[in-house]
Amino acid sequence: MRTLYFAFFIIFSASLFAQKNIHHRWNTQLKKYVSNNGIVNYKEWVKNIDQLKAYINTLESNSPNENTSKEYKLAYWINAYNALTIDLIIQNYPLRSIKEIKFPWKIKCFNDGKNNYSLGDIEHKILRKMDEPRIHFAINCASKSCPKLLNEAYIEKNLNNQLNAATKEFLIDSTKNIIKENKSMISKIFLWFGKDFGSKKMIKEFISKYSGVKLNKFKIDYLPYNWDLNE
Repeated sequence: MRTLYFAFFIIFSASLFAQKNIHHRWNTQLKKYVSNNGIVNYKEWVKNIDQLKAYINTLESNSPNENTSKEYKLAYWINAYNALTIDLIIQNYPLRSIKEIKFPWKIKCFNDGKNNYSLGDIEHKILRKMDEPRIHFAINCASKSCPKLLNEAYIEKNLNNQLNAATKEFLIDSTKNIIKENKSMISKIFLWFGKDFGSKKMIKEFISKYSGVKLNKFKIDYLPYNWDLNE
């Protein structure tokens, strides 16, 4: 019986260890190939694609279950989305824009042993259904007008701080949003995913909260979206 308990303890400990370190390889690659301002060195990353593939394989073998926390699931799927986007670009590199790839968000690129997912599936069928609008400032579409690719992995224990920081940084970036008291020019992300942020009043409160600008009026227009590659 003691042997049985010992074996269970080893398996359980290994499982916890795997969860704790599941994003370590991704974190290392982000620090190596992504600058602090989100510029990606695809030219060098393509030379080390095996490490990226190994991380994606790790994700496929360690998908969340019903017992994992919302924060764990969010971190898992945000990292998965970003890694799979990098993989897609590298597979087609060199290119000037992700839009040069035919239907990039519809390509089935991830299998967790139960389902095949495309980037669109992960975004719309998983992440957007988790009632967390800040995900739109964490997932990256490899384009200059996207929120920057963070050069560290999202992790469960620090997720709230990371999402807050990513949202604030995106909103105060004047190349992506120009927030002023009486009229603002904002990213088309708020147009495309308006339902995730709620009513016009809720969007106003959201932008005011994370930009630090008190909006007297909520007159808005949308900035052009630059789909050029973020390199």
